[in-house]
Formats: sequence, C-alpha cells, structure tokens
Amino acid sequence: MKNNIFPNQEPEEYWKEKLSKEAYHVLREKGTERPFTGKFNLHFENGNYQCGACNVPLFKSSQKFESGCGWPSFDDAIEGSIKNVLDKSLGMLRTEIVCNNCGGHIGHLFNDGPTETGQRYCVNSLSIDFKKD
Repeated sequence: MKNNIFPNQEPEEYWKEKLSKEAYHVLREKGTERPFTGKFNLHFENGNYQCGACNVPLFKSSQKFESGCGWPSFDDAIEGSIKNVLDKSLGMLRTEIVCNNCGGHIGHLFNDGPTETGQRYCVNSLSIDFKKD
C-alpha cells in the first residue's frame, strides 16, 4: 500500500517487521478478520482504542456499542483520527476508514448505527489496540 498523503511515511518493510502477519494483512493489505473472532468485539473497558500500527488514538470507549455484526462497532471517532476513502471493491460502494496518521486500513463506515449519530464504524480487532484509562 502506498500512502503518500499520511504523516507517518514508513516503508512496507517496516510494517512487515513491526506487525504480525495477520495484522499486516488487515492494516496494510485491506484484509478483514472473520466475524465474531476479534478480541475487541465484546470488549467494553474504559480507555481508548488506538491504531494497531502507529498507536494514534482512534476511538474512545464511550463511542463503542454492541452492534451484533461480529466486529467492534463505534458510533463516532476521535476528531481528525480517521480518513474516509471511497471503496469500490467487491462490486460495492462503501466508505473505507483508514488511520489518518499512517493510512492503515481500520474497517468501514456504515450509516445504519442505532445511536443518534446514525453511524457504525465497523472495525477489525486486528487493526486496533486498546489503552486502558
């Protein structure tokens, strides 16, 4: 993945060494994990969820909700942390969400959330980490 528009400009070799094979596949190759398998799907501690590649905070625990979709879901993101990208893969039109610092693939954004924002940031557990308050 070439990311000429993100502040954290590390070569792919750096990410291959830093990340596990599975995390690299999700964060750098836009992969996904199987639903209901991620460690943060049913995780509800107080703290911040950060990019699994560069550790920038992306979501607050207060923004997380149980969507039943099988992936961690958030109704908003920390301001300025996420970049929305048009995704035309798999014959669909979707909004991909990437880390605004390193360009790592985080998941997708849908407009079917149950809270007042109406948004559901559908996130791969392999693309995030958690820092407890």
